[in-house]
Amino acid sequence: MHLLSLSLQHFRNYTKHTFAFSPKVTLLVGENAKGKTNVLEAIALLSTGESFRADKIEEMVQWGKEVGRVKGKIDSEIELEVVLTTGMVQGERVQKRKYLLDGAGKHKKDLVGHLVTVVFRPEDLDLISGSPSLRRKFFDTVLTQIDQEYRDARDAYEKALQRRNALLDVLREGNTTRATFTFWDQLLIKHGNTLTDKRQKFCDFLNARVEFPMEFHITYDPSTISEHRLHQYAVEEVAAGHTLIGPHKDDWFLTLENGQKKEISAYGSRGEQRMGVLWLKIGELDYVEYVLQERPILLLDDIFSELDEDHRNMVEKVVKKQQTIMTATETRGARGEVVMV
Repeated sequence: MHLLSLSLQHFRNYTKHTFAFSPKVTLLVGENAKGKTNVLEAIALLSTGESFRADKIEEMVQWGKEVGRVKGKIDSEIELEVVLTTGMVQGERVQKRKYLLDGAGKHKKDLVGHLVTVVFRPEDLDLISGSPSLRRKFFDTVLTQIDQEYRDARDAYEKALQRRNALLDVLREGNTTRATFTFWDQLLIKHGNTLTDKRQKFCDFLNARVEFPMEFHITYDPSTISEHRLHQYAVEEVAAGHTLIGPHKDDWFLTLENGQKKEISAYGSRGEQRMGVLWLKIGELDYVEYVLQERPILLLDDIFSELDEDHRNMVEKVVKKQQTIMTATETRGARGEVVMV
C-alpha cells in the first residue's frame, strides 16, 4: 500500500500544491507553521474521512475561499478525493464535505479502507492521560479503516443511539411509553456487542503479539449492553436524558508490567507514558498488517523531538518497514527522500 501523490487546492495554507512521495521514506522539512502537519492531515483525511485536529470542517478551507480539495493517488491507481466547503458556495447553501472515488461521488464509508494510515503525533500522549472519548476514538480510528463489519456496526449503533436518546426526552415529557424503545434497544444491543467483541480482539492482539522492550498491557473496560443492564439504568437514564451504558461509554488503560504492575496514567513517568503510546502505535501497525496482510502508511508528525535517543532508534527501526511520511524542522540525520515545505 503506497500513496503516490497528493494534490491540495485551497486546503489550509496551500493555494495549489502537489506532493510526490517515495515508496519508502519521505521527510517533509520546514520551519514551524509552514504547513508540514497540514500535509499529514490531508493524507489522514483521505484515509479516514475525518481530520485529526479540525473542530470544524470549514477550518480546513483556506481563509477567504469557499471550497478546498484534497486528492490522492494510490498504487492501485485508485484516486481518492475529499471536497471541503464553508457551507456556502456562491451564495448557495451546500454540504460541507463530499467524498469521491475515481471522480464519482460516494459515501464516506466507501472511501474509508482504500488508504490505511497510522498517525503518530506528540498530541497522542493525551491517549494515556486524556478523556475516555480520546481512547474510544483510538479504537474507532484503527478498526473502521480495516473492518467493514465494524464500520457498519458503529454507524448503525450511533444512529440508534441518537434516536434512543431523543426518545428519552419524549418519555420524560410523558408523551411515549417504554414499548417504543424495544426496536432501538435491540439495535443497540446487536451492534453494540459487535463493537465490544472487535475492540476486545484488538486488545487481545496487542497483549499477545506486540514485541517491545518494555512489557505493557492494555485492559479493556467495556460498558456492556444488554436488556438486563438497560432495565437496570431505566430510571437514571430518563433523569440524565441520555443512554448511560454501551460502547459509547467504553474505556481502556495501560499498565506497565516490568517487575511491578503500574497503571501509567496515574503513576507512570512522562517517559513511560511516551513509551506506552509508542507500544500502542507499533501494535496498531502490526494489527493492520495482521488483518490486511499488508503494512499501512505511517505518518509521523515531528515525533522525534519528543523522544530521547534510545526511543528515536526504536522508531527508526519501525520507519523502514512500510511507506513512511514524516515531518521535521531540519534535515540533520535525515534518512529518506527530503521534501522542503
